[in-house]
Amino acid sequence: MGRDTRIKIVLGVVSGSLVLLLFLVVYFCRRRSKKEESSERGKCELGEMVEKEDLISFAGCGDLTVQDILDAPGEVVGTSSYGTLYKATLVRSRSLVLLRFLRPACTGRMKEILPAIQLLGFVRHPNLVSLDAFYSGTRGEKLLVHPFFSSGNLSQFLRDGKDEALRWSVIYRISLGIVRGLDYLHSGLPKPLIHGNLKSKNILLDSNYEPHISDFGLHLLLNATAAQEMLEASAEQGYKAPELIKMKEASTECDIYSLGVILLEILTGKEPLFGDPLSLRTLHLPSSTRNAILDHKVSEILNTKLLNQSDNLKTQNPITEEGLLMFFQLAISCCSPSPSLRPDTKQIIRKLEQIG
Repeated sequence: MGRDTRIKIVLGVVSGSLVLLLFLVVYFCRRRSKKEESSERGKCELGEMVEKEDLISFAGCGDLTVQDILDAPGEVVGTSSYGTLYKATLVRSRSLVLLRFLRPACTGRMKEILPAIQLLGFVRHPNLVSLDAFYSGTRGEKLLVHPFFSSGNLSQFLRDGKDEALRWSVIYRISLGIVRGLDYLHSGLPKPLIHGNLKSKNILLDSNYEPHISDFGLHLLLNATAAQEMLEASAEQGYKAPELIKMKEASTECDIYSLGVILLEILTGKEPLFGDPLSLRTLHLPSSTRNAILDHKVSEILNTKLLNQSDNLKTQNPITEEGLLMFFQLAISCCSPSPSLRPDTKQIIRKLEQIG
């Protein structure tokens, strides 16, 4: 082998080694770069998981501070799959408030739900429970601050055996107030705000038995899973419209169906779901009332004590049997299986005013 040939072989080997070395350097540099990029991305995502502590105040909350909320001693007055309700006392002002704690796992991120929070804080009506402030913590916890109402909810009121629950003037005021509040949600805002969870437990009463609808639009703050759980709970309690499958599909007609169930509760004194001791099965209040109509037994399911109480008190505007039947027919129409056949809030208000 000649000298020139040996030189060519050596140069070829060196050249190949240099190419291989260069390839390995580039490969490992790229791998390290990707690893660092992935690590940086992970740090960013971890950083985004930490929410900023904030307090958003709305009209009527005064000079409320974060410390006022965190220092307020409270007692649990209600629980659900997505949160807890507290009756709390603000130490500085010595005023009672209702605090709604939403579980972090059930809500969206602040940047996602902020438009809904601002919308709910904007809503103001005499028959709606206002959102006075909204607190978000660093670990994703969220607190809604509402005014506290002393007379409990409509469900308790109807079943506690109080005389006021049999006075037509009180019953009429409550019914009309509920519909007026719902009408504002459906037609008094730039676009309809669906309640999504209307039931007698979400109608709060003040000392004059004026109704205030709570929980409206709450599903807008919840993630899809928690919102669906809310719908399923509503179904288990007998308030869900038959056509409603997913919470995101809730409509004004669905709210009207729930309203009809509440009006039937007021008229009959029965629960939305109740057992039939003869058949050992659960009955829906709208279904049982339709059966009563078919069997010509309407008078048997209406709370006739409403008539007796009106006669005994000799009120200026006592309810008549005809008026009671008109109220009953209105409630039944709200519970129509067909959404298109249900009246809207304006029509319901006009009908109630005729009855009243």
